[in-house]
Amino acid sequence: MAATKAAQNKKVRQDSLREWLSKKCTAQHLVDNLEKIEEQAASDEPNMNKVNAYKVANEQRLKILNKYLPDLSNVTLEGDGDNPLNASIKVVYE
Repeated sequence: MAATKAAQNKKVRQDSLREWLSKKCTAQHLVDNLEKIEEQAASDEPNMNKVNAYKVANEQRLKILNKYLPDLSNVTLEGDGDNPLNASIKVVYE
């Protein structure tokens, strides 16, 4: 019973974290930072401290996303061979 309760608690925490990450670590944040890096590079005197800060922010967001949200390598398709268009998608969290 304790293992089941612990597993339930873990799932609740994981779901909560995934929801938070999906709101806070969006691809738009990454794109915005890339645009800021490009702006700095195009300026006459780029501020390398800002460029490095944007790079670090993107690297950290990607690490968090890769750890807690599935990528394409974790997505499997399941369906019957006779009807591939009706295949369902099952996301596997590790």
